[in-house]
Amino acid sequence: MAAFEYRQALEIRDACARHRVRYLFIGKAGAILLGYPDTTQDADLFVERSTENGERLVHALRDLGFSLSAQEAQEIRRGKAFIQTKSGAFDLNLIFAPDGIERFDDAWNRRVDVEGFPVCDIDDIVSSKRAANRQKDKESLPRLISFRNWLKQR
Repeated sequence: MAAFEYRQALEIRDACARHRVRYLFIGKAGAILLGYPDTTQDADLFVERSTENGERLVHALRDLGFSLSAQEAQEIRRGKAFIQTKSGAFDLNLIFAPDGIERFDDAWNRRVDVEGFPVCDIDDIVSSKRAANRQKDKESLPRLISFRNWLKQR
């Protein structure tokens, strides 16, 4: 599996803008857009859960070349908590209910704009990783917290 590239983040940003999708980059992809020195194999998007936004996201993903089955499209429209799609040029995780973040609107109000990329605030990224409590997150969390502390001091 190849590393997720900046060009792919641009493609996501542009397709979502064309279709007026409300989303935030979250997870390691979000941290990388904030300057975190690491790589990832996929992008994680925290997506606002609404039928209308889900419909817009289905169109944006199809514009990006993702082949969505009828079931996948329906899961996106209804905002299933977590959807992993590998049917495009890169892997994409759609997260409608990330661990550690109560409401999309709260995260949206705290977001950081990085060159037109809507990115979760680093505190939300850390909270989400901490709440997920997966082994790989536990291992990377100290580095991510160190990055957060550096970023907040700038």
